Amino acid sequence: MAKKKIKTSKSKTEKPPPIDKLIVPVISIIVVFVAYYFMKGLSAEIPRVDVEDELALREVFFGEGEGKNYVVLCNTPPEEGAKSIPISSVFQDSMYEYVGGVDPTKTNTRFVLMDCQHTLPSNKTIAKRFGLNLNKRPTIFVGGKVGEPKQLPDKHLKTGQMLTKVLKSMLEPHAAKIETTKDLKAKCLNKDFCALLLKGGTPQQYVKDAIKNLLNDYPDVQFASVDTTTLLISNLEELIPEYVPGRHRFVLFQKVSGGLESGKDGKQAEGRLITSISYLDEEKDGSLGYSTISNIINMVKKGSRSTKKLSTLPQIKTRTKKMEEQLRQKRDRASKPKSSQQQTTPPGSFTENDGSKEGRKAERDRRREEHLKNNPNYRERTPEEIAEVERQRRQRMAEEAEKWNVMEEDAPPEGDPVEDTYDDFFEDGDEEEYVEDLDDEEEDDEDVMDLD
Repeated sequence: MAKKKIKTSKSKTEKPPPIDKLIVPVISIIVVFVAYYFMKGLSAEIPRVDVEDELALREVFFGEGEGKNYVVLCNTPPEEGAKSIPISSVFQDSMYEYVGGVDPTKTNTRFVLMDCQHTLPSNKTIAKRFGLNLNKRPTIFVGGKVGEPKQLPDKHLKTGQMLTKVLKSMLEPHAAKIETTKDLKAKCLNKDFCALLLKGGTPQQYVKDAIKNLLNDYPDVQFASVDTTTLLISNLEELIPEYVPGRHRFVLFQKVSGGLESGKDGKQAEGRLITSISYLDEEKDGSLGYSTISNIINMVKKGSRSTKKLSTLPQIKTRTKKMEEQLRQKRDRASKPKSSQQQTTPPGSFTENDGSKEGRKAERDRRREEHLKNNPNYRERTPEEIAEVERQRRQRMAEEAEKWNVMEEDAPPEGDPVEDTYDDFFEDGDEEEYVEDLDDEEEDDEDVMDLD
C-alpha cells in the first residue's frame, strides 16, 4: 500500500539564514575595527621632532646627520588639559602604504610630526622661516637629504594614495627620461657620472630590475634613459655599437671639466662642458645586466678602465633615414684605414679633406709629400735662416715706409705758415695753360641767353 507524502509548509522565519550572506558583512566589520585600532596605535607611534634640539632641526631642514629624507606634518602639541589635535588620516594612510610592513626607523624616509609655530632663535617661526602656509590643511612638507623644506600642494593631499605617489617621485631615486638636448645636458652630461641606457625597445623585466638595484647601490651616479627607436644621439652613435631594433646599449659618461653655468646673475662661469665616455661592448664585457654595468662603473671610478674624451657634446635628434645614412657614412670613414685612403685618393684631389681637423691635416701632409717628390733637391731651412729672412723682410718694409712718411726734417720751420701752392703740381708752362682754360670757361658762361 503506497504511502502518501504529507507536504508541510514552513514559514520563512523558521529557515536559518544562509552563511554566505553573513560572511562579507562580518569580515567588513572586523576589518574596520582592526584598522581603527591599528591606525590609532600607529598615530601614537609617529615620532615628534624636538624643536629645542638644534641638531635634530638641522637634520630635518638641511639633511645634516644621518642623511635621511623626512616627511613632516605640522602638528602643534596641545597645552596641558586640552584635547590633542587629531593626526591627518591622509598622512597616516600614506605612512602605512609607503613604509608597509617595514620598521619605520629602518627606512631611508621617515614620517614625523613637528610644531611649525615654534619660534627659532632668529625670532621667526619655523613656518615663516621656510615659507610654509599653515592655512592649508594638512600642512605637509619634505626635507632632509632632498634639500630645504618644500611644502606639498593641496592637489596631492586628497588621499593617502595620492600623497604616497608624489612622495615616491620626489624621494626615491629614479632614472631620468631624456627627450631633448637640453635634458641630456642638464640631467646627464653635467653630472660627475651619468649612466645612460639607450633603449632599443621596451626593456625586459631583468633590465628594469637591474636598473632599480643600481639606483640604490650607486646614489652618486645619475641614471638616465633615452628611447632610440625614435631618437638618436649624434656625435655619439658613431662611437658605440650600431643601433639594432630590440637591443639595448649602455654608455657611462664621466665629466672632465666645465659646466653649464654661464656666469650670469653673479655666478661664476664654469667654462665649456667637456665629458668622456665608456660604453658596453658585449663581445668584451658580456651581456647587459646588473653585474656588467656595476663592473663598468667601478672600473671607471677607480681609473682602471679607459675613457674617450668627446670633442663635441652629443645632441638629441629625431631618427630618420637621412640621419641614419649620415651615421653610416661616418662609421665607414672611421673604420677605413688612413693608409688605404691615401692610396686610393688621386693626386690633387680634396675628397679626403672633409673639413675636420684630421681631414685638413691629411691634406697638408699629402701636399707636402707631393712637393718633396717633385723637388728632390729641396732642403728645409734652418731656424737661423728663417730668422734672417724675416729680418730682411722687416728692413725692406721700414725702408718703404720712410719714403711715404713725413719726417721732422721735411716739415717747415716752426711759425712759418703753410701755403697752398701748385708749384710742384704743374710742369713748366702747364699752369698758364690751365689758367687760360679757366678764362675760356668763364667767357662761355657769359654767352648764355638770359630769358628774363
